[in-house]
Amino acid sequence: MVFSSALFLFLFLPITLLGYYIMPDKGRNLWLLLASLIFYSWGEPKYVLLMLLSIGVNFAFGLGIEHYQQMESRQGVRKVILLGSLVYNVGILFYFKYLSFTVHTIERILPVGTKTVDSFVDAITMPIGISFFTFQIMSYVIDVYRKDVPAQKSILKLALYISMFPQLVAGPIVRYSLVAKQMEQRIISWDKLYVGVWRFMKGFTKKVLFSNTLAQIADMAFDQKLYSQSGAMAWFGIMAYTMQIYYDFSGYSDMAIGLGKLFGFDFNENFDHPYCAKSIQEFWRRWHISLSTWFRDYLYIPLGGSRCATWKIYRNTMIVFLVTGLWHGADFTFIIWGLYYGIFLILERGGMAKVLQKLPPFLQHLYAILLIMIGWVFFRADSLSAAISYLGGMLQLGNWNMELFLYKANREQQLFLLLGAIGCIPVKDILVKLVKKEPKQLARIEIVELIAGFIGFLLSIIYMTGSGFNPFIYFRF
Repeated sequence: MVFSSALFLFLFLPITLLGYYIMPDKGRNLWLLLASLIFYSWGEPKYVLLMLLSIGVNFAFGLGIEHYQQMESRQGVRKVILLGSLVYNVGILFYFKYLSFTVHTIERILPVGTKTVDSFVDAITMPIGISFFTFQIMSYVIDVYRKDVPAQKSILKLALYISMFPQLVAGPIVRYSLVAKQMEQRIISWDKLYVGVWRFMKGFTKKVLFSNTLAQIADMAFDQKLYSQSGAMAWFGIMAYTMQIYYDFSGYSDMAIGLGKLFGFDFNENFDHPYCAKSIQEFWRRWHISLSTWFRDYLYIPLGGSRCATWKIYRNTMIVFLVTGLWHGADFTFIIWGLYYGIFLILERGGMAKVLQKLPPFLQHLYAILLIMIGWVFFRADSLSAAISYLGGMLQLGNWNMELFLYKANREQQLFLLLGAIGCIPVKDILVKLVKKEPKQLARIEIVELIAGFIGFLLSIIYMTGSGFNPFIYFRF
């Protein structure tokens, strides 16, 4: 089930909210847990059992680690339990997400494959959102080991933390420490409900109106290989995809955060206008914030972080972004995408950042956005050869052929390409600064935003009813 569907919007969500609000406080967690399991099992009922198994196993790991916490002579046992948890969780992730890729990669190097092995690994299908809920449950066990949080004594509450449907399949990755107290007691106010509804509407519009429309231009450029016929088509295609993935993923995050507030939860932010960045370092502080901080706290810092020799800092950076690439997908395109960012982060840390700071802000933005768009080529392409071919299309400036873009992309798509670029910047914040917080002007800005928001949401519903199934890009991760 997806948020941007009539089934969710007009049936599942109203029933879930109605039941939640009429339910006594003690029964609300159980109601939300049941609704979350139904939500996840709607499209893949068999995989809800895998998630429940992971919850049960890690519940036991957490209790086991805490049990030996006070015993000085048994600290080694705690490490063994933690190691068992990591092996189990990474093993599950490897089996469903990386086994097929690993087997076929080995076969390319050593022709040892058999039809039986190939048919077995090719038959493995990846559960939706497995990377997200696996990372959440790993962070819980690690935090218990670090004594940052106590082990959860109720398996139902741990299950709710892992399976809560607003952020289950595409984040943000929510830390247990953030919601532990909220699961015990949370306050639902009219202000929080207003913010939740508004945030959901905003995210819904981002996904249905912007991302889905921009996807049409990106698909033409990539899938129809129009990039090879026109430099303009190649550039507008990657511009469209750059905005498509932003509106798709940040739209989901907005909806997740908004839905969380409707049930009394406050989730962490996941995006902060990433395309306003002036460097690659800044981009990763603004893009998929919950994943970046996860890797910082559970991989980069344990490796030594920045408090070690320079070459080790560079090594740690490359390891983190190699894993970041692999987290997004089992393919060489994602590996190259991750390493690509690792290289530029090292260059900026090594002195290029100081050079950038001397440039005008416009050139700093240009530097960052060009590198980001080039990176998205590897992320979007079906293979490394396709990515290289697409980059070649972007370089054919002598064959600009603007007419092909104007012929293939209709007026609506062209309009959303322009509106999408404007929407990537904090328009409201800029306007507030311009009016210098004058009350009447601020009120007008709020009214315009409110009207635009409602119009966008209504248009999105119209677009949704006229379209088919439109899953989020990050569902496959």
